[in-house]
This record gives sequence, structure tokens and C-alpha cells, in this order.
Amino acid sequence: MTYLFSILGYLYANVVPFVILLGILVFVHELGHFLVARACGVRVEVFSLGFGKKILSYKKGYTTYCISIVPLGGYVKMFGEQSTDAEAIVPEDRAVSYTHKSVWQRIAIVFAGPLMNFLFAILVFGFIAYTGEETRAARISEVTTGSIAEAAGLKSQDLVLSVNNTKVRSYEEFQNALNQTQNQAAQIEVQQDGEQPRTVSAQVASIDNPNIFAGAKTIGSITGVMPYTKGTLVAVRPDSDAFKAGLRTGDEITKVADRKVQSWNDLARLTQAATSNLTVERTTNDKKETVQLTLNLPADKKIASIADLGIENTELYLEQIVPGSPAAQADLMKYDKIVSINGKPMESWESVLTTIKSYDGKDALEFKISREGTEIVKKITPLVTSQMTNLGKEDKRYTIGIMPMMNISQPELVTVSEDSLIAATVKGFDRSWDISVMTVMSFVRLFQGEVSHKNIGGMISIGKAASDAYAMGLQQFLMTMGILSISLFILNLLPVPVLDGGHLVFYAIEIVKGSPLSGRKLEIAHQIGFALLMGLMVLALFNDFTKFIFKS
Repeated sequence: MTYLFSILGYLYANVVPFVILLGILVFVHELGHFLVARACGVRVEVFSLGFGKKILSYKKGYTTYCISIVPLGGYVKMFGEQSTDAEAIVPEDRAVSYTHKSVWQRIAIVFAGPLMNFLFAILVFGFIAYTGEETRAARISEVTTGSIAEAAGLKSQDLVLSVNNTKVRSYEEFQNALNQTQNQAAQIEVQQDGEQPRTVSAQVASIDNPNIFAGAKTIGSITGVMPYTKGTLVAVRPDSDAFKAGLRTGDEITKVADRKVQSWNDLARLTQAATSNLTVERTTNDKKETVQLTLNLPADKKIASIADLGIENTELYLEQIVPGSPAAQADLMKYDKIVSINGKPMESWESVLTTIKSYDGKDALEFKISREGTEIVKKITPLVTSQMTNLGKEDKRYTIGIMPMMNISQPELVTVSEDSLIAATVKGFDRSWDISVMTVMSFVRLFQGEVSHKNIGGMISIGKAASDAYAMGLQQFLMTMGILSISLFILNLLPVPVLDGGHLVFYAIEIVKGSPLSGRKLEIAHQIGFALLMGLMVLALFNDFTKFIFKS
């Protein structure tokens, strides 16, 4: 019985979301073909969700509505659609024959499927916008010292209220406002918690868009405004007051004096009271436990910052050592701190990566390491390794096999909803258009070689996305559905025979030529298109198995 429940639980968590998501998207697509075909007077013989043997069917008039056993697609079968000889259809049936409809009617019928996927995405995104979308708050995570942003008067944890007198409700709206103010000064109204709003004037620079799939080549940015801030994972010097209080390297402080802390900046509260009660999350042997500690500030010692308590950021501390790597052979250990490389002090993890990547291939690098308060020196020779970037491209560079103890603070979230159906629909259209552009650009980048073919996913990827989104809640599931609906919209418009886009190309040729292509030419084109589609499906399936089954 337990085994049966485990199987049912697996199906509910993984298969059911996939079937629901794909079933809805296929239904919407085929409904587009069906409705326009009926509007054009074409007799629809079958409207099927799925392929293969029918498991449920209902016939009304000339049309059989059914659900078939293989839930990986669907189809609308129209009278006269497969006829290679139009003259074979008797005259009295030509009025309801797909083949005998005008080329513009056939274009409308074919285009209706992808178009319905686009319209459905607008509906989904519009619904999310109207009911309330949980999104990142318009709070500035961190402002770097000495930057243009700091000189303008912006501070870490400022909440942006408006830009150029236009209200801002989310970080997305803040970024959009900056995009519209590139190379100009922006009047930004901000507020710190518990303080009165203030307005600052900050110069907005124009920088390259980090999103290579976006249509816009540049975005607006205020130099010094960081997109993220460090979390509350700490490193502790063994000779410090924090260590004496029981705090250890790798601990994550979650509360100070019963007040929740989320970012490194929040930890400044540790210096604001003589005694601070701390709530700490500590991981021991892969198990997390909650620890309560009390930190007493020494009365005879001036505390200007948390560094005076012996608390450091973990960025230069090691979290993992790759087995068999140069770092492992040099006996580097977890919680080791990289102090310097070849005598050059390391100030950030980026400086560590840059120094190792720029290795000249000659003498070994000299690493000064701090381990439990004692400094040791290690000679390490980097090796060229092949790694995959976030875009799936192969990147060969020098590495030594270390990973940092990085901790990024989770951004504050707010719920933003539109006041009217019109505003929600506009936002739904804007989001659908943006995702459509990014989907098209992903194909462009793929053919340009900027994105690896290993990013192409198939049914397993869709199933994983559906399962993960389902587990995260209704909004994320709907968001995933909208994104995949856009993907179907673009994919079906590709000029590949067998797909809707291929049919549209044939009809465009028919308009120019004045007559349809011969049956033989259409047959050859469909064979080529089918081969291309099968090749793409095999590649997607291979990538899915590599990514999710073999985990490589």
C-alpha cells in the first residue's frame, strides 16, 4: 500500500502538472484552427487532444471530439485537407473542403493556431497582473562606496517611490524608468524605513544589456547601484568577541534581537546595543539546526563596525574543494580564507577568479591562506579545465578547483496588481511581446553560436518545468504556462514544412506564383520537414537525458 501511495504521489507531483499544462496549451492551439476553419465554412471531421487510440469521444454533427491516449499534442482534421488531387472531391462537397478555400482563408486557418497561443499568453499574463503579481520590490539592495549613486545621495536599502514623478511599484518598473532615462539625470524619490521621503538627482548611464536575448541593446543604470546584496552568512575570526559568544564560520544570522535580518547591511544592528540576542542557522553534517546566542559588546572597546567584533563576509572563504583538483592536492580545506595570491591582496572573489584565469602557465601561484587564525602558504599550479557557462557554452580557462562560500540575500517581494482590466491587458500584451522577442532572439543567438545547442529541451524539460512551477504555486504555474504558450507561438511559425509556418510559406509561394505547388513538391518538402523535426526532437531528448537522467 505504501508503494502504491508513493507511485500516486509521484504521478500527482510530476505527471499531472505536465498533462494539465500541455493539454491546455494544445487545446488552445487547436481551438484556433477549429474556430477559424468553421468560420470559413470548412467541415471539421476530428478535434483531438492527443494522438493514437481514442479513449473518449463524442460526435456532434460532422465533428468527432475526442481525447486520445498519447497526450503529447493534438490535431484538427479538416475535410479535403489531405487531398493531393483537388478534382477528386465531388462538386457538392467542395464548399466545405479545406483545399477549395481561397489561399487567404487557408492562411487564416493555419495562422489561427499560433495566434491563439499568443492571445492566450496575453490572457494569462493579464490575469496575473490583475489579480496581483508577486515581484521584487523597488528597493535598492546596495550602493557601493564612492560611487556616482552614493554621491547623488542614494543609500543601501532605499525604497524607490517614483522616477521623474512617475510612481514606481516594483524593481521592474524602476528598471523600465531607468531605461527611458538613459544618458540623462533622473529625479528619484526614495525613502528609508521610518524616515521621510527625499528626492535625489542621479545621472543614468547607458550600458550594454546583460540579457543577450532582449531586443534592446542597452539599458539604463546608475553606477554604484548593485542588483543584489550579500546575505547574512558570516565568517568569524577565532580570536574575536563573536567567536567567544559561540558564533562560527558558516553560521547564518537570521535574527538580531528578535528582528529578522536578510542582508549584510542589516547586520550593522549588532553594533547598536550593548547586548544582542542572535538566532543562527547552523549546518552540521548536512543538517540544519537553529542556535540561540548572546553577543555582549565589550564596554572598554570602541565598536565602529561588525568587523571590530571579528565578523567578516564569507566571499573569500572556501566552501568546496573539487576532489583531485590542484587545490585538493595542495590540501586546501573548507573554511580556508584566501588572503593573497603572489603577494597581491585579494579583496573579492572576482579578483581571485581574475588572478587565476590570467595565469601565464609558468611558475606555480603562491597562495597565502588563513586557517583558524594561522597563515600558511601554498604553491598551486592551475590547470586548464572545460566548464559550461550559464548559456551552455564551453569555456576553457585556468582553475584550481575551489568554490566560495557565497551568500546572496533574497530580495524583498511585493504584490503588484493593476486597477483595471484594460491596464492588466496592456501589461499582459507587453509581457507577451517581450517574451516573444526573447524567444526569437534565442533562436538567433543559437544560430550565431552564442548559445549552445545543449539548451534545447524537449518533453522532459517541459515536464520538469511544469512540475517545479506547480510545486511553487498557482502564479508560477500560470507564468510558466504563458511562457510556454509563447514558445509554441514562435515555434509553430518557423518556416519548416510540417509546422504551421511551413504551410504559410507554401501559401505565400502560391500567392506569388498564382497556383499551388504540385503534390510531388509538397510531399518532398514535408519529408524534409519531418526529418528536420525528428532530428530536433532527438537532440532535445538527448539533452534532456543528459541533463536530468545522467546528470552530466
